[in-house]
Amino acid sequence: MIARHSRLAVVAAVVLFASLLLPPARAWLEASMSLQMLVQIPLLIGIGCLLGGALPERLDASIARWNRHGISSLVLASLAGMFWMLPRSLDAAIGEPWMAVAKFASVPLLIGLPLRLGWPRMGFVVRGVFLLELIATFFRLGWLYLVSPIRLCNNYLLDDQQRAGIAMLVIGGVILTGVLAKMLWGHFDAT
Repeated sequence: MIARHSRLAVVAAVVLFASLLLPPARAWLEASMSLQMLVQIPLLIGIGCLLGGALPERLDASIARWNRHGISSLVLASLAGMFWMLPRSLDAAIGEPWMAVAKFASVPLLIGLPLRLGWPRMGFVVRGVFLLELIATFFRLGWLYLVSPIRLCNNYLLDDQQRAGIAMLVIGGVILTGVLAKMLWGHFDAT
């Protein structure tokens, strides 16, 4: 059963990755700041998560030695995520072919895969810090994109930037509501 699940995860990751590389999908997702930041990049992160679930147990065990409590994974994913949140990085990924290759390689492998490997190892406090920082980042960037009087990305218009800001504020609020609901009426477990 585990081997079948691993094969399905790899197939799903490959199909999703190939779909995102198709020129019509790329053109549609990169035509809007909101779609690139809030759809394309999360889908690429999901590809890395799928691949992480398909790693052989032996490789996962060897990685676990340096990934104590998921801290190494969290640091790597956070640093890569910060890079791809920069407006300059989003612009370069559209205008420079080598940056597009870097985005399609680094987001799954340096954000999605480490998060998948580290999340089960993270304790309550580490997960809490990660979620609080994620929520704060959505609020900070959403506010910045919403109130900035100038375009931060050269490839997108100011109104598209403001729509991305509103969407980020909404997403941050939804995540915050989910975490608060889980704290009030649920319990935090290992998954």
